[in-house]
Amino acid sequence: MNLDAVRQHVIVVDLGYGDAGKGTVVDWLCATRPVRTVVRFNGGAQAAHNVVLRDGRHHTFAQFGASTFHPGVRTHLSRHVVVDPLALAVEADHLAAVGVPDALDRLTVDGEALLATPYHRAANRARELARGADRHGSCGLGVGEAVAYGLAHPDQAPRVADCRSPEVLRRRLTALRDRLSAELGPLDAPPVADCLPAYRAFAERVEIVERSWLARELRAGTCVFEGAQGVLLDEWHGFHPYTTWSTTTFANAEGLLAEAGLAGSATRLGVLRTVTTRHGPGPLVTEDPTLPLADPHNPTNPWQGRFRFGHFDAVAHAYALAVAGGVDGLALTHLDLVGQGLDLRICHRYTDLDRLVPGPPGDLDRQARLTERLLQTRPVYDEPPPVDWPTAVEQALATPVVLTSHGPTTADKEGHLVNAWCRGRAPF
Repeated sequence: MNLDAVRQHVIVVDLGYGDAGKGTVVDWLCATRPVRTVVRFNGGAQAAHNVVLRDGRHHTFAQFGASTFHPGVRTHLSRHVVVDPLALAVEADHLAAVGVPDALDRLTVDGEALLATPYHRAANRARELARGADRHGSCGLGVGEAVAYGLAHPDQAPRVADCRSPEVLRRRLTALRDRLSAELGPLDAPPVADCLPAYRAFAERVEIVERSWLARELRAGTCVFEGAQGVLLDEWHGFHPYTTWSTTTFANAEGLLAEAGLAGSATRLGVLRTVTTRHGPGPLVTEDPTLPLADPHNPTNPWQGRFRFGHFDAVAHAYALAVAGGVDGLALTHLDLVGQGLDLRICHRYTDLDRLVPGPPGDLDRQARLTERLLQTRPVYDEPPPVDWPTAVEQALATPVVLTSHGPTTADKEGHLVNAWCRGRAPF
């Protein structure tokens, strides 16, 4: 098999704490080469992938793929996504308002995917409020609560396919509400009977498929896998307890490809900002409150708190690369910040650490100890600010930068990947 066929697909993963620009990268990939489907392979409605078009239209993609502005490109929500039909309807309405009336027509959803419901959301918020000053920075949308319930009650957790069977869904929603209410007290959520019509409408409007659908789609043409959140928030390797209930590495996407008999058929693309950011509490070793930065697409919100900025943390990003098993190339975004006269630095080591070593997956006690250490350490900046940022990042992480972004639109992208992808060839 030739290289072009072998590297047919692309997996896009954030190597930070999220918000590095996965949406704009996926949008560019789908604008410059025919793509059949964008596959979401983790997370849920808490994703916030911003895409801005040249004509100024903007949408924050949560469950729909960040390709949806491009006619004909589909979105598939795999079984690894926690699906919120109520939030999906709101998102579809906004897409229609900005000129995309057929987003739901181009959507498929794996029937095995867990449902996020108003009961999960209410329980999630109740737990977060009860933590007081020790809040984890949850998005408050019930995604982690849905995953936890699915692990505890795998045969009774509401799933997408249940929306086609009202009585099954009624029983499962009732059991869910009763269990969570018994644990947490009365929930701020509507009665089950009031929820059922919305789920029935979802099942009638959206194409719900079996897992074999994706295998056929992957064999039919190029697909882009769009990750959610970031590797430094990974459920197993992130800095516990400030993590997500989701595998944020390449693992889920690689597993889906392997099931289709296409293992190794994707280019692995890691996305990073020129500044390291974090939304909500938890370690951000290079945080610098004096940086005069703001992100209009990531404002302070009552659940995650403020959006925090720090200098480029090569130590943390090298850890993310190791956790993820490496990438074929990096996409470096927000390079427009470099020309603004800011004293932006690269942190190559901490005061008491030169590197972070991944541990065995699932050892959350180890990850919690690592978190405590990161909350105490400080960054060391032993070089002047870089002049050539892509080269400096390549050297710091021993990985090629193949795509650079100097702004939010497709016109703001350049690099080796641009030439290779636009010619319809394998990038590496």
